[in-house]
Amino acid sequence: MTGVSLSSADLDPRRRRILFRCWHRGIREMDLVFGQFAEKEIATLSDTELDEFETIMAEEDNDLVRWIMGTWPVPERFQSPMFARLAAYKPDFEYPADALPRNA
Repeated sequence: MTGVSLSSADLDPRRRRILFRCWHRGIREMDLVFGQFAEKEIATLSDTELDEFETIMAEEDNDLVRWIMGTWPVPERFQSPMFARLAAYKPDFEYPADALPRNA
């Protein structure tokens, strides 16, 4: 991936907020997983999917890393198609630092 391809200008306010939060997680690995997933998927997620995605995003990054990378079992409450989509997404961990969005 060579840079941010999604313009937040075309998104509704909720999706802009989610996209911004995805890129500002606090742990670089989660920035890449959530940010790149959101870049690809945010525009097409239904309201129900957005609700579930935000619930997942509310979890602690350290726990999410372990669940997504498979080092800890995924809690039953997150054994869902949305979590499976997120965990199956393979981000580009070589994403250039200067390509990360600064504002949404």
